[in-house]
Amino acid sequence: MYNDATLAPRTAVDTAYDTIGGRISLARDAVGLTVEEISAIAGVTVETWTNWENDRAEPRANRLDMLARILQVSIAWLLDGQGKGPMES
Repeated sequence: MYNDATLAPRTAVDTAYDTIGGRISLARDAVGLTVEEISAIAGVTVETWTNWENDRAEPRANRLDMLARILQVSIAWLLDGQGKGPMES
């Protein structure tokens, strides 16, 4: 229907990862961990992790490197969707 992909309407899936919380959730799913498992690995409460995924809070800057390593993504991807995301070499 659209010749130019930039004119195509965005889907709910596209917009779900427009936020840091959406990207954290996507990356967690990609590494195959539950919220309980990954919050224990990260050393935060389940509530804190859930707040991050639901965009009720954002991780502090000093946690971004740790999160990127655990989630196997780049810090840039976590922050703005640019760079190495889940399952990319």
